[in-house]
Amino acid sequence: MARRPRASEPFDTELAHLPAELRWREWMGRVEAVIFAAPEPVPREVLARVVGRDCSLDLLIDDIRAELRGRPYELVAVAGGWQHRTRKNFAEAIQVATGLGTDDPKPLSQSEALVLLCVAYFQPITRGELSQFFGREISRDTIGHLRRLGFLAAGPRSPQPGAPYTYVTTREFLSHFGFDTLRDLPDMEALEDAGLLSKDMLLAGDIPLGLMAGDTDDGEPEEVEADEES
Repeated sequence: MARRPRASEPFDTELAHLPAELRWREWMGRVEAVIFAAPEPVPREVLARVVGRDCSLDLLIDDIRAELRGRPYELVAVAGGWQHRTRKNFAEAIQVATGLGTDDPKPLSQSEALVLLCVAYFQPITRGELSQFFGREISRDTIGHLRRLGFLAAGPRSPQPGAPYTYVTTREFLSHFGFDTLRDLPDMEALEDAGLLSKDMLLAGDIPLGLMAGDTDDGEPEEVEADEES
């Protein structure tokens, strides 16, 4: 066990006084404790503050995950960081015992889900471009609701006349739907080749449920500004 430092001593990340195996175990404990205590996914740069310079965080995470096999919770890469989440097969037990998860705290209509999916694939994109894509006006109310849920944020101004705002997805979007980065979205061309997704399917509202289905958390949506589009 690592000795407790005096208040005047700097935090010891290297733990050079420990044998290699004990040092590794202490780093594992620190990283897991930080992730466990955090209310949102913890990025690599934060975890790097509690381990040595030569520590491989990827290998450390792999060892933590290995120890959690068979446990009702796991360590997942989501929204550019790591987070503890209960395994999906225990969702019903949690609902029966606590009532948690019985209602989606961030419900989406089919129309909102389609707009969000379109932004995810084609961002940055303006409200006007979304309207052209769907052949009907996408209302400010729809965009505003997605922003209040924390799924969309204002992106850079478009070079189009009037310089309208574009919209992009957020870390909250990634976290809510269980993606680590946007690269984890299903490949659009592969989906089209497989006949699982196309523009016609989007316009018809016929999308595979799995594309927009993911784990949810109970975190509060981050505060957003009012819709700024001109």
